[in-house]
Amino acid sequence: MVNSSNLKKAVGLIKKSENILVTTHTKPDGDACGCVAAVCHTLKSLRKKALALLAGELPEWYAFLFDKKPAVFGRDITAEELGGIDLIILVDVNSYSQLPEIEKFLKQNQKPVLVIDHHRTTDGLGDVELVDVTAAAGGLIVFDFLKYAKWPITKKIAQALFVAIAADTGWFQFSNTDSRVYRSCAELVDAGAKPTQIYHALYHNFSPQRFKLMAAMLSTLELHFNGRYAEQHLLQRDFSQTGASYRDTENFIDECRRINTVEAAALFVELQDGRIKCSMRSTGRVDVRKIAEKFGGGGHKMAAGTHLPPPLETARQTIKAEIEKQLGK
Repeated sequence: MVNSSNLKKAVGLIKKSENILVTTHTKPDGDACGCVAAVCHTLKSLRKKALALLAGELPEWYAFLFDKKPAVFGRDITAEELGGIDLIILVDVNSYSQLPEIEKFLKQNQKPVLVIDHHRTTDGLGDVELVDVTAAAGGLIVFDFLKYAKWPITKKIAQALFVAIAADTGWFQFSNTDSRVYRSCAELVDAGAKPTQIYHALYHNFSPQRFKLMAAMLSTLELHFNGRYAEQHLLQRDFSQTGASYRDTENFIDECRRINTVEAAALFVELQDGRIKCSMRSTGRVDVRKIAEKFGGGGHKMAAGTHLPPPLETARQTIKAEIEKQLGK
């Protein structure tokens, strides 16, 4: 849990600020989007100016969380236009490797930074940090913070935080789903969150393009080490042929974990700049965070990611070798 001293400092930062920027890591997932939305709704209820800023386009399945789509850095707004900001809030992130698009802006920034995060990978970016690595999702920390501050939990905020928690626990399937998760979600349901509606919005909302992209990924499945390690990949031509976008790959890596022998999984995605994005998952024996950190990435023991140089085959062999070391222990 976050200590009360830091919670008090965070309340003080927000109370004395008027024009607040809220942002998160590149390729924002449900936890990131839910936290950004919840914090922005809270700030607006406090009569603060809140600017939600993302590194890329918001995945459409999270659009219902926001009154309007967040701005995209570099497209809708530039660093020069952020001069009036008097506080920056980073949610679900605390490392430059996950903030490549706005790293330069953050390093030049002279305004205070509040971090709300649950990852062990950290560069200590905050003047005040609400960090709890035992939390299954950043949304749990935001929820605890709002309750500490005695700020109202509206229906919109409850919906956003429920999404954040549900997303980072795989809709309560992952091993990080503890009693804290269930207690918090019960409170959020009492505050107005609608689980059935949320589930439909998140998981029964594929576009034809996204579904075709998933099919393309599944066709590349390879199993290694007696089925204990599964790997899949997507190339730029897969995106061109299906009409899907990079953000459509969210949660794809979890599909192969339906195979009962799989203990570790990796999804390799060829980016437009040629780099290979590697997302990894584990059932526990393999510490994928250690692998990601070795190559400049980060995350959690059972969910992490990093970027690797091309070609794809070299990236695949690199990660396969690291997986083998741990599986062989």
